[in-house]
Amino acid sequence: MRAWGEPADRVDSAALIVTELVTNALQHTTTRRIRCRLLRSADGVRICVWNRGRARIPAPRPPADEAESADAGELYAHLSEDGRGLVLVDALAARWGTRAALAGQLVWADV
Repeated sequence: MRAWGEPADRVDSAALIVTELVTNALQHTTTRRIRCRLLRSADGVRICVWNRGRARIPAPRPPADEAESADAGELYAHLSEDGRGLVLVDALAARWGTRAALAGQLVWADV
């Protein structure tokens, strides 16, 4: 992405998103075949992570109501260790989504 001339903050966000999506793919698949691909467009970069697994793609759990939380530490206290990756993806990506097919699962994020 740096070679494409993408700004450093976008590169950093993309690196964290790739880490979270690949980690999810590793945790939610029964195969070792995982693909990661970055696609460049005029609008930015799309990150695609695909695996052959057929497990349900997890959805991010919404954080607790901020008004009820005394501090940021309490904001995510209700989340299990497994629910935080997609919350980060949701916060960092302009948009993201999933697609399931007979050949596997795809999770994508635009930065």
